[in-house]
Amino acid sequence: MTSVYAVQDERPSRDRVRVVAHRGASADVAEHTLAAYRKAVEDGADALECDVRLTADGHLVCVHDRRVNRTSNGRGAVAGLELAQLASLDFGSWKASALSEGDEAPDWLTDPVARTSVLTLERLLELVADTDRRVELAVETKHPTRWAGQVEARLVELLRRFGMDRNRAGEPSPVRVMSFSPRSLRRVRLAAPDLETVLLMQYVSPRLRDGRLPGMAGIAGPSIRILRSHPDFVPRLRRAGHEVHVWTVDDPADVELCVELGVDAIITNRPGPVLSQLGR
Repeated sequence: MTSVYAVQDERPSRDRVRVVAHRGASADVAEHTLAAYRKAVEDGADALECDVRLTADGHLVCVHDRRVNRTSNGRGAVAGLELAQLASLDFGSWKASALSEGDEAPDWLTDPVARTSVLTLERLLELVADTDRRVELAVETKHPTRWAGQVEARLVELLRRFGMDRNRAGEPSPVRVMSFSPRSLRRVRLAAPDLETVLLMQYVSPRLRDGRLPGMAGIAGPSIRILRSHPDFVPRLRRAGHEVHVWTVDDPADVELCVELGVDAIITNRPGPVLSQLGR
């Protein structure tokens, strides 16, 4: 009998599965801080993942929740606060460092701004641009939001400033946009056709069971729960010509499942350990 895990021969080999740092190296450092992303780059992550929300005065910041209550010492909705108000909050002290006592603290941890300040997408793009190797960035737009299409408009405008809204010199943009909202991906595709788009999925809807994605999405972003319950979904997606980027994969057994199924990218809070498990 053929295993349900058997997929096309052209699936990525173990050492070619891309490792994406979910909110940075967020198992070790407070999520969405510059320190978390610096550590992810130091760990060797192939890509960084962030969530973006628009502030009341039109800045894109890297914050997952609608409100800042969980990840800062403040309160309120991101969309109702200005950047200066967010900059006055501490976004890092809630999470203890994973370093053992006596370890020499690296620069990314001793820098109080990198460790505790709200991170703008602009600053994260600067980190990507300044890194001496190719590091990709997966940007998730969060919806619903009171700002609706302004999020995508501001995102594309910012990427255009960095020259990351299009392919250049035969190399694809290092940025791709992810969302659970097909409408968000459609806005991005219309404004910046070169950008890759990822449709995130918490479950497999009946219209997607054959592996085909809506026209605005070129990459599938299923949860690890989908792979556990429906491992045959991955070969269907690959037969339809789609890459598969899976979130959020922290357990070593889930990493092995992803490898066996031939996924293209693993999105994880633990980029360093996952890279080690993959032999990198």
